[in-house]
Amino acid sequence: MSLFKRAVLPAAIVVTTFLLTACPSQTNIARINSDPGRFRGKEVGIVGRVTDSYGVPGYGAYEIDDGTGRLWVVTRRGAPARGSRVGTKGYVQTGLTFGGRSYGTVMEEVDRQSNAR
Repeated sequence: MSLFKRAVLPAAIVVTTFLLTACPSQTNIARINSDPGRFRGKEVGIVGRVTDSYGVPGYGAYEIDDGTGRLWVVTRRGAPARGSRVGTKGYVQTGLTFGGRSYGTVMEEVDRQSNAR
């Protein structure tokens, strides 16, 4: 058996499997809003433009629009500015209250990239 088949191929399979399972599935907001229970507690990724944004030091909330719908995202870091394009991943929650305001379905952010494509 060649070195490729014994070492390189299994290593490539392990790396590919890790990358596929480590990344949250990207979805669109319309799918989340149409069936929030399906996504509750699951990590998902969305990409879109920030349409509204509020924050205090260390906490924030912002609304993101991906062209299919809008979803509020809560974060433990500052909220991005309105008009920013962001990619975010997090866990879908329902019935969250933040800053005295009640939100239906939201995403609790765990990571973000600004100017996402």
